[in-house]
Amino acid sequence: MMTVNKTRTPFNLRSLLTRSLSFLVADNNLTKKATLNAIAAALDYFARLVVGFLVTPFLVSGLGDYYFGVWQILLRIIGYITPASGRPTQALKFTLANQQVTTDNDQKKRNVGSTLVVWFFFLPIMIALGAVLAWFVPIWIKAPPAYTWYIRMAAAILVINLAMVNLAAIPQAVMEGENKGYKRMGVSAALVFLGGGLTWLALYLNTGITGVAVATLSITLITGFFWLLVGRTYIPWFGMARPSSKETRSFLGLSWWFMGWNLIMILMTASDVILLGILDSVESVTDYSLTKYAPETLISLVAIIAFGIAPGLGGIIGARKLERAGRIRGETMTLTWLIVTVLGATVLVWNEEFLRLWVGDGYYLGAIPNLLIIAVVIQLVFIRNDSNFIDLTLKLRKKVILGGLSVAISMILSALFIGYFDLGVVGLCVGLIIGRLILSFGYPLLVGKFLGDSLLAQLRKSIRPALVMTLLFGGVTAFSRYISVNRWIPDIGWFLLILCGGITLVFFLWLSFYAGLSSGQRSRILARVRIVLEGSSDK
Repeated sequence: MMTVNKTRTPFNLRSLLTRSLSFLVADNNLTKKATLNAIAAALDYFARLVVGFLVTPFLVSGLGDYYFGVWQILLRIIGYITPASGRPTQALKFTLANQQVTTDNDQKKRNVGSTLVVWFFFLPIMIALGAVLAWFVPIWIKAPPAYTWYIRMAAAILVINLAMVNLAAIPQAVMEGENKGYKRMGVSAALVFLGGGLTWLALYLNTGITGVAVATLSITLITGFFWLLVGRTYIPWFGMARPSSKETRSFLGLSWWFMGWNLIMILMTASDVILLGILDSVESVTDYSLTKYAPETLISLVAIIAFGIAPGLGGIIGARKLERAGRIRGETMTLTWLIVTVLGATVLVWNEEFLRLWVGDGYYLGAIPNLLIIAVVIQLVFIRNDSNFIDLTLKLRKKVILGGLSVAISMILSALFIGYFDLGVVGLCVGLIIGRLILSFGYPLLVGKFLGDSLLAQLRKSIRPALVMTLLFGGVTAFSRYISVNRWIPDIGWFLLILCGGITLVFFLWLSFYAGLSSGQRSRILARVRIVLEGSSDK
């Protein structure tokens, strides 16, 4: 009698999702790898979007307007000390991306070792700064005495969480630097839902702002353990080796520049809430954060594209294939413009109705603040695209100097407009936009010098898209009160909002695609889509 041995393969969600999309990607095709990275990031992003959408109303009702505003301030102000970690994971990610053409696995292991050394080096500094912030935050925001220690406890837990985030991100940086971030397909998105569930549980148990902070720390630890398992599974060389003192100093020097840039990004993305909270009111932070939610959440979707192509683009830059790198950057900017224009116009039309259904009446700031908030978000998206490109060159000095100058001017102007002229959110946005113009022109200049593409040539290419976006946004804002659905249908619900929003989005997509892009740009976008769908090679 013949016996047949059968090996049963255990169910693995990550492997199943990756294999089910394998027709989209071959390892020797950067476009397809970027596609899988984008799909994986999109799943995570969609999960965060859904969780934020579902959990935020519970946060507003569970914490109350005051504590919700405090929570928003804590997230930003504790984020200020993120650079005190040295940001070694950013240095690791972009170093590995730049070194993809090399096969020196021992060097890569020593890079991981250098990352851990830098993390330990900066840990006491971060904890000390965090303790100072946790103590003084209630004083700065003039918290009632009864709330002081709750706020300090929540802030202290967020400081510990920040330390763990940087440690847990090391295996993630290895995966993304090796252009295999898509291997976490689906499971990391599930962890986002788990984090939302823990936050809801904290609110359900009435643990207040401290319990929400504990939920945040818990999901950080769980996510770090998951990335460790993924790294050991999919990276053959995954591990750590003891670096030499010279290698550590070199890595520390690179980390300093990433640390400087991270501080600048923290100031860029968090100073708005801090300035409003200190110079206006905590309640204004709540209105601003909720009005900003839809444009920031949707428009920031474009970051998925930039982060998806970054590792593969890093290999191209490291190999000095500058013509190809320039072509990819141009296509990325074109697709970025298309996405932010379509989503921005759609949000201009529907944000008021969305907020009314989501959290109730009284939180929408108006058409002009809505437009300015969207302009701020879009400007930052383009800045971050070129920022990522500069990171891949590992030449950060001029980028960080320009960023520091821009942040200083932005904060001074915003504080002046809010505190002296009493312009509130409008003054905040105008100050940010003016200050960031330095980067809107400076970063393309730096990238152009690296690629051999002058700033004037780049500006000529952007005239048509910029004009179309300006006319579209201006027209929608001018007629917003006439096209409001609530004006004609007072009891609009979620189904009708989604239906009308979808129709609007398709219309704006058609209009932007044909009015804002040249025939050559349209052809290149469609060619990239065909590469993904047909499985052809990317030269």
